[in-house]
Amino acid sequence: MIKKCLFPAAGYGTRFLPATKSMPKEMMPIVNKPLIEFGVDEALEAGMTGMCIVTGRGKHSLSDHFDINYELEHQISGTPKEDKLQDIRAIMEQASFTYIRQRQMKGLGHAILTGQQLIGDEAFAVVLADDLCVKDGAEQGVLSQMVALYEKHKCSIVAVEEVPENETHKYGVIKGSLIEDNLYRVDDMVEKPEPGTAPSNMAIIGRYILTPDIFEILKNTAPGKGGEIQITDALLEQAQKGRVLAYKFKGKRFDCGSVPGFIEATNYVYENLYRE
Repeated sequence: MIKKCLFPAAGYGTRFLPATKSMPKEMMPIVNKPLIEFGVDEALEAGMTGMCIVTGRGKHSLSDHFDINYELEHQISGTPKEDKLQDIRAIMEQASFTYIRQRQMKGLGHAILTGQQLIGDEAFAVVLADDLCVKDGAEQGVLSQMVALYEKHKCSIVAVEEVPENETHKYGVIKGSLIEDNLYRVDDMVEKPEPGTAPSNMAIIGRYILTPDIFEILKNTAPGKGGEIQITDALLEQAQKGRVLAYKFKGKRFDCGSVPGFIEATNYVYENLYRE
């Protein structure tokens, strides 16, 4: 079983300035619940209890959110407002939280490598909180679906979805061979390909299952696109040496790193998931 989930959360969230000048983008609320809490819920559903968060400067509210606020809880104790803390209290009882700081922003690959001390030598999940995934008719969340596949195939797995061809330059994109329903063996992957050069329209989104050998590969991965250490480059090497799978997941994903995606997610959650 996969027990740990890594949350890279050190980025600046510049697309949401000035809101993210003093608030982590992972704490931006979808209605009344921060993005990172949705990700933790998904990880818990998939059987993970160790939440490992890679933070940066000005991110103290992430650890504060998953901790007791004695003054607030004293003030609302015994009132109807106390019920609003039930979900976060349940999370805090079920999960443990550990934190490490990424001192330099060198890309997603570097953020994952920074988390090695929290993960150790075991397979783990990665969640990018600004990719909000909801079941939308699926029986299980995306991570639960991917864990079931990992238990069968025992290799790294990335979640993918089809995107318009004019948007492939925003993503890591895979080329793969279909081996079973919605599951591809990765033959190639490219980080943010130039327009018109993408190997397919299958884009990697912010859900991964990674085997621990990825850390050694990342240590030896040269900076790639944008001068950053790209997890895509490390996964391609892993695919060439062994096997990496890409899973076209069931459910719906919102790109909450963009303003239109954030608004779409807020409307969806308010209409379908929000509880008073």
